[in-house]
Amino acid sequence: MGFYAERVVPRIVNVACGVKAAEPLRRRVCDGLKGDIVEIGFGTGHNVPFYPAAVTGVAAVEPSDVGWRLAGERVRASGIPVRRAGLDGQSLPFEDDGFDAALSTWTLCTIPDADADADAALREVRRVLKPGGTLHFIEHGLAPEEDENVRRWQRRLEPLNKRLFGGCHLTRPIVDMLTSAGFTITELDVFYEKGAPKPMGADSLGIALSA
Repeated sequence: MGFYAERVVPRIVNVACGVKAAEPLRRRVCDGLKGDIVEIGFGTGHNVPFYPAAVTGVAAVEPSDVGWRLAGERVRASGIPVRRAGLDGQSLPFEDDGFDAALSTWTLCTIPDADADADAALREVRRVLKPGGTLHFIEHGLAPEEDENVRRWQRRLEPLNKRLFGGCHLTRPIVDMLTSAGFTITELDVFYEKGAPKPMGADSLGIALSA
């Protein structure tokens, strides 16, 4: 990675993802988590204050050393043990069936190849979840089919967005990606983030079941 991607992007993302408007969404997506969980794309730890008391431990998968350092204060303040336990979501260093639940927040957009890399990451999450384990997710991606004007803007803006925000895609079909990887979606809310431009704020929030 170059200097910008390695040193600057984590700091930009730390600020952008730390806005107050995102807190109710983080609280919603974390609601119901319990037991030992794995969080992919841990980032700078903005979800840590919203882990429910029923969570007993968190394995944080985060490739960026800068991002992990920026998360330090939140991790140290948490009453729940959080350990950095992996760098690559496509190859998780865990045994099969080891986690009660998984968490992913605005992560799938940055995985380089949706068909290969993102699918591999999601299948890895399924592998390490216990039978019946759940993936709690909120991801931004392709706008609803009826909003073709928003989709056109997403396609126009995506190349610039990827360069500025560490490879962040705007056109990922989140639901299709989850179901293609073998998850069954049991809860889903599709909406635009309040206060965000529609091309950047088309969110899918829900729970997916690992068969």
